Amino acid sequence: MTRAITAGLDGTEESLAALDWAAREAVRRGLPLRVLHAWHHAEKLAEADRDTQRGWAEEGVAQAVRQVAERHPELTVSVEVVEEDAAPALGRAARDAEMLVLGSRGHGPVVGFLLGSVGQHVIAEATRPVVLVRAGDRAALEAAGREVVVGQHGDAEDSAAALRFAFETAAARGATVRAVRAWTLPPVFAYSPGSLRLLDEAGGLEPYEKQALADALRPWRERFPGVPVAEQVEMGSAGQVLLSLVGRAQLMVVGRRARRTAVGARIGSVAHGVLHHADCPVAVVPHD
Repeated sequence: MTRAITAGLDGTEESLAALDWAAREAVRRGLPLRVLHAWHHAEKLAEADRDTQRGWAEEGVAQAVRQVAERHPELTVSVEVVEEDAAPALGRAARDAEMLVLGSRGHGPVVGFLLGSVGQHVIAEATRPVVLVRAGDRAALEAAGREVVVGQHGDAEDSAAALRFAFETAAARGATVRAVRAWTLPPVFAYSPGSLRLLDEAGGLEPYEKQALADALRPWRERFPGVPVAEQVEMGSAGQVLLSLVGRAQLMVVGRRARRTAVGARIGSVAHGVLHHADCPVAVVPHD
């Protein structure tokens, strides 16, 4: 089954930028584009009944889709307008999509199609990649040598999904993948005889981290031999190291393992920090 790239649209500048981003990516990957809009009947608008308000919603979406179709006449576009809450609509869309693309204001809760904790919940629960796009995003920023920057951590299995997404995206764009592994000194009590032996064999912490990154990248280098790769190992907080590279990124890719608490699902601190402070589009990719 061919999965579509799905864009959530609510008329904000952020969601319109997300729609444009999704359309460009769909063209590059040869995939259809699906546009989803969720709305609610506003009972306070006494002069407009439910059918009238639905007509307004459908016309607003149609106008945005017409503009996309004019820019990308080769693109297959479908539209779904539903009267329901955003969270279930987005959750359903994410399950069926190649990726879900949404608008993001950053520097605070994810907004646009999402409101506060709803956005975090959708990202944390999504089984497919979710891409967040700012209002200022434009096609020109995908050129000029900007890289697809991806955070790598843990072993090869931990970061496989994020690396796969980064390499697929870079291959479609003719871009370089910059794979980044950040590391910090663990507390003394975290060392074990086994870990000390591994570090000794590697020649120290930094060589060990470089080898771990190289091992994680090896299968993706083999699968995508035409994609240039830059490896970067740096001591520091993963979130801070990734954010220091925003200026050279056309897309930032971070992995996500959902963490459940008494108040519901939460995304990791690295993904949370990058989502809120990166100016470029950010893809949050769930672990396989």
